[in-house]
Amino acid sequence: MTSELEALCFDANDPLRLARFWAGVLGREVADDGLVLLPSDDTGFRIRFAPTHEQKTVPNQMHFDLTSASLEEQQETVARALELGGRHIDIGQLPEELHVVLADPEGNEFCLIEPGNNFLADTGFIGALSSDGSQEVGYFWSKALDWPLVWDQDQETAIQSPRGGSKITWGGPPVRAKTGKNRLHFDLAPPADGDQQAEVDRLVALGATHIDIGQGDVSWVVMADPDGNEFCVLAPR
Repeated sequence: MTSELEALCFDANDPLRLARFWAGVLGREVADDGLVLLPSDDTGFRIRFAPTHEQKTVPNQMHFDLTSASLEEQQETVARALELGGRHIDIGQLPEELHVVLADPEGNEFCLIEPGNNFLADTGFIGALSSDGSQEVGYFWSKALDWPLVWDQDQETAIQSPRGGSKITWGGPPVRAKTGKNRLHFDLAPPADGDQQAEVDRLVALGATHIDIGQGDVSWVVMADPDGNEFCVLAPR
């Protein structure tokens, strides 16, 4: 039995502040420690915030695409994000494009997608985790999570849980050269009756590798997907 996507983890210089920002934007409930946003009805994963001293210097490999039911709702979400400490940024978007590009208080990019986007029509508020990545890595994650491909054209790929919710997308080539550790990564959780080592072996067979990021003696296993993006395999819950 395959692991589930337990959490999306943000590296943060001020984890509590970033957790409060995203709780406010997404309307998520916060766990007792204040650093975990609990799953919503339309996404099955948590969002965690972990401390780091590293500063953000390059665009993230992955960002949220947030959906809107109307232009008014899009504008309300923009206003809420700005009030909570977000800001407008320019990543080369064209004036005629209707999505709004913002950054959170630590510079993590995200997009507010205009209403009527057919690709995100069957998703929740977090319409997609939009990722820079190869076709190969899209195929890897489809097999790793046992999520079917819902898009596979021109080397662009996307997967979605059979239960619905957020999609994970990869834009295909050219893929930016990786510099340093990603600030966002996945935490995978084997089932309660699962075997962590067996799951690690399965992921290696699919194309993942073991990596050392200085984690030391911990209960989770740090790995990288075929594009070199870090992820963790947790001990069974």
